[in-house]
Amino acid sequence: MKYMENVKNKKAYYNYEILEKFQAGLVLSGQEVKSLRTRGISLSGTYIEIKEGEAFWVNAVIPPYQPLNTDKNYNPRRERKLLLNKKEINYLAQKVKERGLTLVPLSVYTGTYKIKLEFGLARGKKKFDKRESIKKREVERKIKSEIKHEGVNSL
Repeated sequence: MKYMENVKNKKAYYNYEILEKFQAGLVLSGQEVKSLRTRGISLSGTYIEIKEGEAFWVNAVIPPYQPLNTDKNYNPRRERKLLLNKKEINYLAQKVKERGLTLVPLSVYTGTYKIKLEFGLARGKKKFDKRESIKKREVERKIKSEIKHEGVNSL
């Protein structure tokens, strides 16, 4: 069976300033694991919510593995529980209560037996922040290309 590649949420780095990163295991059914490994998933529009001392991954759509043989009660948009320590959950709950902070999924990846979610504690960027980060990235690219060309010309 082909293993799932690292699925990244590219928009998260554009729309949010990531302050801290965390990893968590996911509680999934067998059908969801097979579906994730073969088809992948889109992380856009998903978020993490903390309710009653537990963390949940909300709005993630995992399509059925075999659509024709799917159980009638299968819900592709159900909330999936994250496996975190109580200490981590309490820390995250405290941070999310602060104004402007949220939990954003960054990537889903797999090892041999486990599927994990990497997420970040993030603050939303304003439009001018987004433009500023694009400018910084372009300047860094120019500097790298100039250094590369200078190295070739000096030989």
